[in-house]
Amino acid sequence: MLESAPEAESGGNTRFTAGAMRFAYDGIDDLRMLMPDLTAAEIARTDFGRYSAEQFFDDMFRVTRFRTDPELCEQLVKRSFDTMLWLHGNGVRFAPIYGRQAFQIDGKFKFWGGLTVEVSGGGPGLIEQFSRVGRRHGIDIRYSTRAVSLIFDGTRVSGARVRVRNGFEDVRAASVILACGGFEANSERRARYLGPGWELAKVRGSRFNMGDGIAMALEIGAMPFGNWSGCHAVGWDYNAPEFGDLSIGDGFQKHSYPFGIMVNAHGCRFVDEGADFRNYTYAKYGRAVLEQPDHFAWQVFDRKVLHLLRDEYRIRRVTKVTAGTLEDLASKLDGVNAASFVSEVQTFNAAVRTDIPFDPNVKDGRGAEGLAVPKSNWANCIDEPPFEAYQVGCGITFTFGGLRIAPESAQVLSTDLNPIPGLFAAGELVGGLFYFNYPGGTGLTSGAVFGRTAGEAAAAAIAGKAVA
Repeated sequence: MLESAPEAESGGNTRFTAGAMRFAYDGIDDLRMLMPDLTAAEIARTDFGRYSAEQFFDDMFRVTRFRTDPELCEQLVKRSFDTMLWLHGNGVRFAPIYGRQAFQIDGKFKFWGGLTVEVSGGGPGLIEQFSRVGRRHGIDIRYSTRAVSLIFDGTRVSGARVRVRNGFEDVRAASVILACGGFEANSERRARYLGPGWELAKVRGSRFNMGDGIAMALEIGAMPFGNWSGCHAVGWDYNAPEFGDLSIGDGFQKHSYPFGIMVNAHGCRFVDEGADFRNYTYAKYGRAVLEQPDHFAWQVFDRKVLHLLRDEYRIRRVTKVTAGTLEDLASKLDGVNAASFVSEVQTFNAAVRTDIPFDPNVKDGRGAEGLAVPKSNWANCIDEPPFEAYQVGCGITFTFGGLRIAPESAQVLSTDLNPIPGLFAAGELVGGLFYFNYPGGTGLTSGAVFGRTAGEAAAAAIAGKAVA
């Protein structure tokens, strides 16, 4: 395995994730197969629900505006649970994702948004477990070894050229699997493909995801595929560093906006914060923030919902202001028209449907109506001090455009749609799955499903067997 990063930063974006994984399951019996340590008390106090394959399909097609490739999506959904069992069988441990995907109402936790399970230890834990399994199977992991091109004779791929301390070296192989992320860390490619202004976004994860794997494949005639002008981008602390910081992990994200409001420099709301569970909106609202004047927004909350804010709002390195009155808060919102902000909050408060009960576990229909930008769910008047506000910019996670693969084998296809012998791909550089938006927790599952598929197909090709 060739890893461009040093060992401490290895694992690409996976190391920076919280470890949530989306998959289809029928109920608690399925979950107990993945989490045999679940206690009777945990099961009794939790509504884990079920997340059927049909719901997974619906979510994928709905959030991508029905553009997800049907064959890729079918492989992702139908192999998701089986792949989770395979990971568990290889020593990966899972746990309920209580801290971010369930609220306790009347003494019982209820999961929402199709996510119930995370990897123990989050992203760093997953990389540690993967690396341990790899070493156990005798895999040689070469760190700080960046591949620069594929060895290709015009017919098949037979290895990769890598940069080493004293020049270059050819690493020969019967098959090559590309699993090296998108081009999100490459500001030039972001501006070229995503559009003007995207070079100003912060990178949530690895600084090593420069798009090299995609470029190497395109150079030998691979087919580009998917939403090349699209990406996964979220609200990210405005003063976060240029690239991800492993000491913070994903703590710079700010995903409790459904329970408050977001305003731009004009003091105005610009998105429906309660359009859906955050799992289905957070990956597109980063773009919305980047499109605002001066590329920032403030998330505003009052006392009623402060206990619902996710743990990332409580880290030390956070851009936050507090106040006892709206007028005082307005004066502290850097870059915001204070008078306009106060007027916007007053107008919003008057539109809240206070006759509908507030329930964070369901889409409660408690909206703010009659506004230029309505709020569909979880609307509360911003009227009880203390008030808190958090400044966010745009944090890009990964890009949606990439390579076209054969869904059943993960083999990279050429521009004439023929498989390129010896070349396979998995993870964020696979194009065609995500367009415009993304259901939370699907990335790690996609990487696992198509990574496993690519491994099986590459091994079968070496053995001269057809892919099942």
